[in-house]
Amino acid sequence: MELGLIGLGKMGGNMRERIRRGGHTVIGYDRDPDIADVHSLEELVTSLKGPRVVWVMVPAGAATQSTVDQLAELLSPGDVVVDGGNSRWTEDEQHAEELAAKGIGFVDCGVSGGVWGLEVGYALMYGGADEHVALVQPIFDALKPEGEFGAVHAGKVGAGHFAKMVHNGIEYAMMQAFAEGWELLEAVDSVTDVREVFRSWQQGTVIRSWLLDLAVKALDSDEHLAELRGYAADSGEGRWTVDAAIDHAVPLPAITASLFARFSSRQKDSPQMKMVAALRNQFGGHAVSATGVHVDGDTPGADVLPPVDG
Repeated sequence: MELGLIGLGKMGGNMRERIRRGGHTVIGYDRDPDIADVHSLEELVTSLKGPRVVWVMVPAGAATQSTVDQLAELLSPGDVVVDGGNSRWTEDEQHAEELAAKGIGFVDCGVSGGVWGLEVGYALMYGGADEHVALVQPIFDALKPEGEFGAVHAGKVGAGHFAKMVHNGIEYAMMQAFAEGWELLEAVDSVTDVREVFRSWQQGTVIRSWLLDLAVKALDSDEHLAELRGYAADSGEGRWTVDAAIDHAVPLPAITASLFARFSSRQKDSPQMKMVAALRNQFGGHAVSATGVHVDGDTPGADVLPPVDG
């Protein structure tokens, strides 16, 4: 079948190649003319035979909204738009309503696989009406991993991105658990080869996983991660997961803590820890430190100050 694909970055470009390997025709548009097959959305739409399927792989928010707005004016009744980016599920409902007014279908699709997806396939979670999903199904089949699993029609519009959001929240918590375990192993004198401990877990343990494999790969490149700065960004989906948990009164202590841990990674000198230190000094007379000289294993560049009475 034919597919129009908008956005040919790291994910979109590899997806175009995998779909083509699956025997389908992909006409791609990107703002970078060197990687685009056509050079405008108008040219993209006129190059496709109806009923058209146009897959959008651009950043969530304003870029996706602008693209959907333009497609609403260019496409015809019976065509289908797929949003494969990381849009919030509530925006999917708005996009579906906007396009439905023109007789155009809408499917939201959460895509996982990153840079490995070209070779091993992409995990897909999609939402939308059965007739719209059916029109896109050959593309889903080309993108998914080999075998029985790796793709799911999760429900109605919004379900795909909601499922991908929860997937990413779980990913946050799993990565945080590996990170905490690694730091603790590095902190003790008795464990002399942390990297090989991680490697040993790849077989026969209940925590073996692709994330563990990737952790070992990272440690093979930089055994003590000395070349990395301890900073972790968040794409927004972790926040949305916590927001949804609050809305539905579902406790998510591990996922929430992993999100907050990323926030703390951005603080060179944590204001919260200043308050904790001050309170420990007030109620227990514990020494506090001020920036200056490294003393007694405290923070480098710190002077130990005497306890405060009381």
